[in-house]
Order: sequence, then C-alpha cells, then structure tokens
Amino acid sequence: MRRILLSCILLLAVYSLKAQDARLNEVVNTLKDRISLSGYAQLGYTFDDEGDKNSNTFDIKRVIFMARGQITDKWSCYFMYSFANTGKILEAYTEYQFLPQLTARVGQFKTMYSIENPMSPCFVELINCYSQAVSYLAGSNGSDPLHTSSGGRDLGILIYGDLFGKLLNYNLALMNGQGINVKDRNNQKDVVGSLMVNPLNWLSVGGSFIKGKGCAVALSSINPEIAVGDNYTRNRWAAGATIKTKPIDIRTEYLGGKDGQIKSNGYYATVSAHLFPKFDLIASYDYFNKNKAVGDKQTNYVAGVQYWFYPKCRIQAQYTYCNRHQGENSNLLQAQLQVRF
Repeated sequence: MRRILLSCILLLAVYSLKAQDARLNEVVNTLKDRISLSGYAQLGYTFDDEGDKNSNTFDIKRVIFMARGQITDKWSCYFMYSFANTGKILEAYTEYQFLPQLTARVGQFKTMYSIENPMSPCFVELINCYSQAVSYLAGSNGSDPLHTSSGGRDLGILIYGDLFGKLLNYNLALMNGQGINVKDRNNQKDVVGSLMVNPLNWLSVGGSFIKGKGCAVALSSINPEIAVGDNYTRNRWAAGATIKTKPIDIRTEYLGGKDGQIKSNGYYATVSAHLFPKFDLIASYDYFNKNKAVGDKQTNYVAGVQYWFYPKCRIQAQYTYCNRHQGENSNLLQAQLQVRF
C-alpha cells in the first residue's frame, strides 16, 4: 500500500513539474512575442580648431537602450534610456490605436517639429546629427540657453495617423513646452503640429509649427531682456521636403522662430548619394541666423562618406567648414562608429 501511495505521489510531482514547465515556456514565448529590446552606440573622434585651443579627443556620442511592449494588438508602451554622460530617461510613453487613421500617445517623446527632429540619430547622415536651426529651435542640443537641452523632446499628448491611403500624414500635440523629465514651469501649454503630403512614392512635402510660451531657465545673450523665470513667446515654424530615390536622397527645410521680440531663421539641405552598395557620399549646406536684427549667423559646409558594414551599423568620416559672420571661421574633422542591435 505504501509503495502504491509513494508511486502516486511521485507521478503527481512529475505531472506538476511538467505543467509548471509548460506554463513557464508559455510565459517566456509570450514575452518574446510581446516585448522587443534594442539599442545602439555611437563612438567617435573629433578635431576642432575653434577658438584659441584646439580640441582633439575620442568621445562617446550616444549609448541608447530601447524597449517596446505590445500589451494588446492596439495598445503598446515604449521606453528609451541614455547611458552616455549622465544617464537619463529620454522617452517613456504609451499609445493606443483607435483607428488605422488615429493613434493617441501620452507621455514623453520627440516633438513633432521639423522633418529632422523626429528622426533617429541612427539614420541622420551628419555626425553632429541635426542642423543648426533644428538644434536651436527644437531644443535638441542646448544651443538655446533659455530652453536648455531637451533632446528635442517634451511631455504631453499626441494624436497622429495617415489619411487617404497615406497621402497625408498628420501630427497634433499639446505639450508642456519645458523639455524632458521636468514639470511645466508655467500654466500655458504648447500646441505642436505637422502635416506632410506624399504625392509620389519618392516625394514628401509639408510643414510644422510650435505655438506657445516658454519659461526661461537661464540667461541668453541673444535675449538679454528675458530674465530667468520669465514667460516669453516661443513660436516656431518650418516648411520642407524630402526626396528618396535609389541613387540619391535629399532633405531640405526652411525654419523660423520667435523668442520674445527676437526672430531667427535657418535653412539646410542635406544630400546622400548612394555611389556603391553600402557606400554613401554625404554633403550638406547648413545656415542659421540666431538674431535677424544683428545678423548673428553661421553657415556650415559639410562633406563626408559613410559605409554600412552591417545592417544599421556604419562608419562615418566628415569635414565641416564653419563660416561665421561674427567671429573667426573654424574647421571640424569627425569620425564615428555606429553599432546597433
């Protein structure tokens, strides 16, 4: 009797372990289907002869980790973290697709201003990434002291989608206007919108805008009348086009902005010529005037090459001649290695 009882207990234990193993495999397989992880690193070398002392250094541009969770077929969440320099959360949001033409997003994400700003640095051709105008007006790199650096991101709610068989792509958002990882510093919200028209498979044209009020976080020599903590008019607009063909890609845009009473404008045109498989020749004209009243402008001329040695992995080399209206001109030599998984 004892042997029979012991055998029954062992059989039950084995069955229980097999059931638990099956459930564990089911959970693991479900997680593999629902969660995707990715990341990339951009490491480089920079020589810059601006000013009295030359800069000559190896550097880490970006080290990014990304995770996306597919909660349901229509509901997802996304997380992006930067490990370079001081670690910080770049993006954290959830979104739900109500219709094929309407998706709502809530959280922290890229501001849909300009063609360039929403683009990932993984695919932007220039090592310095965005043009001067986009960097300043979108708050990408801290070149605007009033707004400081936000990585071109903000907190808010966004609706977006494609209409008429992807003929039109729209984005409309209500955002803090203060940047990432901070609360709004005033009671006014920014309205951000963009509309792109795709009349041909290889051509897109459109524009974008930001209309809002900023709250100054630091002093700026461009706007000396705006003190720290002051609310000020912070409006932007842009119009441009992209051309994508097998032999060549072109991205061009004209941008304008108004901070308080100071107006700025800029223009860029970036060309990527696909000379050989996996090998591109890069050229860019990049003009920006921070203050149209006094002509505080700079034009960058960029030439370089890039080689895609593995999917989404590349080596880049570029030369930039910086032509300043105020101050001395300078030269910039850069190389960059990008790896992504």
